[in-house]
Amino acid sequence: MEQRASGIDGSLGTGNGYRPAGSTIGDAVSDGGFALGFTQKAPRAHPFLFAENLTHSYVVAGRALRLFDGLSFALNAGELVAIVGQSGAGKSTLLHLLGALDTPTSGRVVCDATCVTTLTRKQAARYRNLDVGYVWQFHYLLPEFSAAENVAMPLLARGDRKSEALHSARSWLERVGLSGRAEHRAGELSGGEQQRVAIARALITEPKLLLADEPTGDLDSESAESVFSLIESLHRSREMTTVLVTHNMALARRADRVLRLTRGKLEEVSAEAV
Repeated sequence: MEQRASGIDGSLGTGNGYRPAGSTIGDAVSDGGFALGFTQKAPRAHPFLFAENLTHSYVVAGRALRLFDGLSFALNAGELVAIVGQSGAGKSTLLHLLGALDTPTSGRVVCDATCVTTLTRKQAARYRNLDVGYVWQFHYLLPEFSAAENVAMPLLARGDRKSEALHSARSWLERVGLSGRAEHRAGELSGGEQQRVAIARALITEPKLLLADEPTGDLDSESAESVFSLIESLHRSREMTTVLVTHNMALARRADRVLRLTRGKLEEVSAEAV
């Protein structure tokens, strides 16, 4: 029998089974019913993504190091949210928890009615392949394959025909301005071009959630602006929900909201304050 977790206002919410993005979360949040963990405007009903009372601990030299301390937040569908904070604060780890690449010590993450933290390994892999696009600071392209083949990898991994996957990959490379570079290998592309290929690879499955971890961190200022503008444009046109970790305050200020991770919690800050 499917287990169901109580919603954050006490109502019945998501179960443990994986459900692809697109299903509704129901009445998961009621006005005043959720302690968001940071100061913001009136609480938003029906969040697309929320984390509740997350803690995450590591053992270092025999001692437990707690990274998060009851961290909670909520995002609406279609928001572009920037997360800033000092190095080592846990920004990348938080993205790993949202993307089912890691599990918290306690607490939970719910994305579009799917309780991410209770997925089996197989369910988590399916969630990542269907619902989540991930752009890393380093592109992680496979050097022995062409740009088109790299972009096609998520579709090939789920069993799509190679011809169809490559057709979709070339279409996405055109969208990111690299139609003429489809057959080039990673070493034949500039840093900015490599990151554009990585963005196309992240979005070829048309995910609802995009997680971007310092996607411009290894780029010069001109390439960084170009890559961020591309992410910004695709975010709007694809109506995704995007969480961007960045140290670039100029880029963070262009997000819908800015959250600062400090002392294990998130606090919302104004664009002028970053």
